[in-house]
Amino acid sequence: MQLGLSSYTYTWAVGVPGSPPENPLTPKGLIDKAFNAGIKLVQIADNMPLESIGEDELINLEKYGAGKGVKIEMGGRGLTPEHTMKCLLAADFLHSPILRMVIDSAGFEPGLDSVTGIISDLLPEFRSRKIRLAIENHDRFRAREFEKIIKSADSEWVGICLDSVNSMGAGEGFEEVARILIPYTINLHIKDFTIRRVSHKMGLLIEGTPAGKGMLNISELVEKLSIQGSCNSAILELWTPPEKSIGETIIREDAWACESIEYLESILK
Repeated sequence: MQLGLSSYTYTWAVGVPGSPPENPLTPKGLIDKAFNAGIKLVQIADNMPLESIGEDELINLEKYGAGKGVKIEMGGRGLTPEHTMKCLLAADFLHSPILRMVIDSAGFEPGLDSVTGIISDLLPEFRSRKIRLAIENHDRFRAREFEKIIKSADSEWVGICLDSVNSMGAGEGFEEVARILIPYTINLHIKDFTIRRVSHKMGLLIEGTPAGKGMLNISELVEKLSIQGSCNSAILELWTPPEKSIGETIIREDAWACESIEYLESILK
């Protein structure tokens, strides 16, 4: 598996609603961060919506990455037919081997039958472009439902983007989610985490940590996916808690990224 950075590695630097950075990180800036860290892959997701820029800009971005030896994976959110097609076209211009998609978006939370129908209708478009659709396990659906989506597609061009924390939003622990979804995983989001009780003891708080400092057994996860053999990229994501100011938060986020990269490179060798 190839290690990659994400626009969700540097979420605060890209920009979080209500906390805009003074100089937001751009797609080329993300490529520069990867290049400077010796990383040859970035995944640019829906917090940097590349499907909204023009063809010339996409071609220029792909060339910029290629000039630095950095490949780009495309990510999007909102699996409507029209929007998925826009994201797929952007992925094609970027020479991305996958399109990672989160199903839900604002005002769009389709049922399982709708999801399988949309994927079935769009499958010829993915097949003709030789781009694989990676559906991310994200909050609302449970692991068995994501499994049903992949089995319904019954195609080598559709798989899972396995995220290590998201399914807790659906009330599922990661070990069970991984057991069910690893056989279908074509893209991995490594997001380490810790869980602790809040001060009044009536509730739990899930927070991010640098990779290797939390509860995620990354080495075991990587080993299982290596045996499975279909997952080609492992993308670092971070849930960095905020500091007192956005500037301090961005500094912490960058430090976490550097620490995580060093750890993951030792695991992925």
